[in-house]
Amino acid sequence: MTDDGSALHSTTAPLAVRMRPRSLDEVVGQRHLMRPGSPLVTLASGESTRAAGTSVILWGPPGTGKTTIAQTIAHTSNRRFVQLSAISAGVKDVRAAMDEALSQRDLYGMQTVLFLDEIHRFTKAQQDALLPGVENGWVTLVAATTENPSFSVITPLLSRSLLLTLQPLDDADLAELLDRAVDDPRGLGGAPALDDDAKRAIIQFASGDARRALTTLEASAESAVTEGAGTITAEHVAAASDQALLRYDRDGDEHYDVISAFIKSIRGSDPDAAVHYLARMIVAGEDPRFIARRLMISAAEDIGLADPDALGVAVAAAQTVQLIGMPEGRIPLAEATIYLATAPKSNAAYLAVDEAIADVKAGKAGRVPVHLRDAHYAGAKKLGHGRGYRYPHDAELGVVAQQYLPDPLVGREYYRPRALGGEREVQARLERIRRITRGDGPKRT
Repeated sequence: MTDDGSALHSTTAPLAVRMRPRSLDEVVGQRHLMRPGSPLVTLASGESTRAAGTSVILWGPPGTGKTTIAQTIAHTSNRRFVQLSAISAGVKDVRAAMDEALSQRDLYGMQTVLFLDEIHRFTKAQQDALLPGVENGWVTLVAATTENPSFSVITPLLSRSLLLTLQPLDDADLAELLDRAVDDPRGLGGAPALDDDAKRAIIQFASGDARRALTTLEASAESAVTEGAGTITAEHVAAASDQALLRYDRDGDEHYDVISAFIKSIRGSDPDAAVHYLARMIVAGEDPRFIARRLMISAAEDIGLADPDALGVAVAAAQTVQLIGMPEGRIPLAEATIYLATAPKSNAAYLAVDEAIADVKAGKAGRVPVHLRDAHYAGAKKLGHGRGYRYPHDAELGVVAQQYLPDPLVGREYYRPRALGGEREVQARLERIRRITRGDGPKRT
């Protein structure tokens, strides 16, 4: 490559295509699938006749290597490679691919790898058309999907395939990918160089997506070359990605500051501030699963039983993000954020369990009262276990006067509900229950 960067335009193929790995050894990330002897490695090697006919479904976010792995399996095992997309292929195309694969096998002994991109978009009829070829070994099917196959792939096809889950690339994976693309003759060939701030900016913007990282690198390189610069800077990356790069390092102070402000805004019942910090994390490329986890924690810790539905909303948002990915995942995250911010707040359950744990660690436990001990095993009754136990369902109110805590803790109250939201009703009911269980209230049976 010349210093003026002319090699950037020496081919019409995008950088992401030029840098596509030629073997599984060059694949970055997905280490859990690349161990020696794993189904994917065995399939790519072509050493096992049994493995050669094994079909796989690759499930993962965009830019995690699904197409790359499919092409590598075909090329490294000397198989014929055919690619179909649900956007353009119909049942007729699927059947034609199957017929051709059968002919290639019978006439030339050539095995075919059929790669189906976005299989979740295939209709049931299209997927049904795949079954004969997969079941009889005419093709080795490698299907890619960004959606949960349990909901998008027909059961007969799913049962005949290995389901392999791909993970977003971590920062170290993306750094390795960028370094390789900068130095490799197929990539930038060393010029322009990439400074550390620019690399961090691209990693942040890519958010685990290898294709996005390489596309941003290529555009940034062209921006630098146009200016006559010998090094790609963060400003070039910002210009190439067409957005301002937030000061947000997922491993640095800003990461913790923003998530802290996010949770405190929810706790403080300010939905506008909470949505602002949510937007900052989304734009900065924060892992949406991290955001969803923090929402679940907030629902349990800060809202609790003041609104028992809050945790369900947070869990639903987390599951939805997992199923649909980004950018659509921003919507359920926003809904959960606003719901939690506007919900009544109580940390009573959180305080209750922490106080109970503290007592146990301090040795304040004591033996389980005899009448509560298990009386079902041989010899238990001779020890008096269960004797005197009162069955609450036999009482008119479903509550009886009875000791439940160990002797050293009788009278100890851990859970103190607040008169807020749903806990207002819990508070009044618990007061009545405690009067009965302690023998201070009505004892009708």
